[in-house]
Amino acid sequence: MDILLKQVFVGAPKTVGRKDAANVMDREWTSAIFKEPVQGAVWVSKIGLTGDDQADKKHHGGPEKAVFAYSYENYLYWQKELDLPEITAGGMGENFVMEHVLEDAISVGDTLQIGDAVVQVSQPRQPCWKPARRFQVKTLALLLQNTGRTGWYFRVLKEGQVQEGQTFTLIDRPYPNWTIQKCNEIVHAKKPDLKLMKELAECDLLSSGFRDTLEKRLKTGGALDIRKRVFGPNE
Repeated sequence: MDILLKQVFVGAPKTVGRKDAANVMDREWTSAIFKEPVQGAVWVSKIGLTGDDQADKKHHGGPEKAVFAYSYENYLYWQKELDLPEITAGGMGENFVMEHVLEDAISVGDTLQIGDAVVQVSQPRQPCWKPARRFQVKTLALLLQNTGRTGWYFRVLKEGQVQEGQTFTLIDRPYPNWTIQKCNEIVHAKKPDLKLMKELAECDLLSSGFRDTLEKRLKTGGALDIRKRVFGPNE
């Protein structure tokens, strides 16, 4: 079955909430997670899509995270699992909504053509507290992480125009064993396989940032404090 670019989203940082809210989940915060669908063609450059931006440039964006992709099928899962029909395409802050593919069927280094552009999978997304704040589900980052339904990032090898309705063509798959699902299992395991973690960290097409995370876990024997990332100011 062909992998479809179902929708394309871009957006700029937006501040929502109230500074004086009693509930921390209702307090003021700024994020570019609130993206809007693109009608027609959009330019995909080495650092992202025209009209797209990030509020937290330390953890988002840049050449290794130029495009964030999420599976349409994941939304069907979350709507049913959480009984939240408002979790719909674009809700996770992704640029590409891809249909007919999940994290167990796409791998680090996969190189795909979409429209005039060529993109390459660089790493899984490491979910943070912002989708949780958006949908008022405090544990959402942990749920994303523990199910492996995280989405993934692309680096852009060839810039070009893309638009919704186009299909992806697989050009190269150098590391079929390093699926996004497998990467998630390795990096987030409570009792990690350090040998497997070292092997993944040596993958030359894995982003440097994700390799750094793996190497930190290796240095600590597998321990890693994730509370700041997954809960942040929601606690």
